[in-house]
Amino acid sequence: MKKTPRFIFFSGKGGVGKTSMASSTAVYYAEKGLKTLIVTTDPAANLSDVFEQQIGHKVTAIEGVSNLLAMEIDSDEATAEYRERALAPIREAFGDEMVTIMEEQLNSPCTEEMASFDKFTDFMDTDEYDIVIFDTAPTGHTIRLLELPVDWSKHIEESSKGSGQTCMGPVQNIQDSKDKYDRAVKLLQDKEETHFIFVLQPEATPIKETIRSAKELGEIGINTTEVIVNGILPEEELLNPFFKKRGEMQKRYLQQINTEIPLPKRKMQLLAEEIRGVEILEKVADQLYNQQEAVNQIEISN
Repeated sequence: MKKTPRFIFFSGKGGVGKTSMASSTAVYYAEKGLKTLIVTTDPAANLSDVFEQQIGHKVTAIEGVSNLLAMEIDSDEATAEYRERALAPIREAFGDEMVTIMEEQLNSPCTEEMASFDKFTDFMDTDEYDIVIFDTAPTGHTIRLLELPVDWSKHIEESSKGSGQTCMGPVQNIQDSKDKYDRAVKLLQDKEETHFIFVLQPEATPIKETIRSAKELGEIGINTTEVIVNGILPEEELLNPFFKKRGEMQKRYLQQINTEIPLPKRKMQLLAEEIRGVEILEKVADQLYNQQEAVNQIEISN
């Protein structure tokens, strides 16, 4: 029997439906009896809309699904928490002038990225949940995030010069966090513990971005596990002239996906209704996981 991963990352181009697929997957595992957490690192997070309840920057139980919790990481709040942890020992040991200098040094986009990474690694460094599902930001931002802690020698070397400061905080903070981040990187590179799933639609740009991003992840030791091809038109709708033309286009792109993306694939048909609420998420989960297995080649009808 295939081992259930402890961590599943969903990524993809904006607008392909990765939040819907991640949320449906979370419902699937929770209803199997696993204590499941879904976390979004996407600044345009909409878990609250998908689950039709307020979530925000705190772990929140999902109504109507036992064992399921969710959190939307707020980048501003995460950055404020990260800066405070970095500044607290300095505030105790030095005067206001030093704190002011360090506050300025920590005021950078790099610090915001590290704060987001630090926050989600908290959920990789605990045994509180059976499975954690990460709904990530669009692929470019996600890859940048995952690349950050790989080269520790660079950060420590930079910190040892001049002020002993990088966008990650004082060198002591880096050393204190190193073990936790190293464990996270090791888990990210473990194919049994961590699955990385790309969601795409049968269109040119998502296909191109998936191929490029999977290659970039591979270069830092993270393997793509499978892809979900979302938004496929049902065969019965292709009698309509408009949908027939679009269906023919989709078939060409599905053939391209079969040829150029040599990974296990699942397919998700376009639904008539919006994917919102537990009932619809259960329907999607059933189609994704109960009614099909991941296959190397998507069957394309003539």
